[in-house]
Amino acid sequence: METVQVATRIEKNQNHRFREISKAIGTTPADALRIFIAAFNSEEGFPFEVKLKKNIEAFTTEEEATSFATSISRRTLNETR
Repeated sequence: METVQVATRIEKNQNHRFREISKAIGTTPADALRIFIAAFNSEEGFPFEVKLKKNIEAFTTEEEATSFATSISRRTLNETR
């Protein structure tokens, strides 16, 4: 299988957080991106609902946000296996 490199630029603080969360859930940033791309292609679009919403409710704690991200990444990983 031939592979290609995909690159993008993000803010430094976003990169730091991405690396922290990836490590915390037991994966690498590269694998997280591969999982997202596989899910994106499988769904033929975003693997989650994308919409404009006036009353966005933020997570109440960092733990809640991490738990949410972990569950989505695990589900996506399982679906792409």
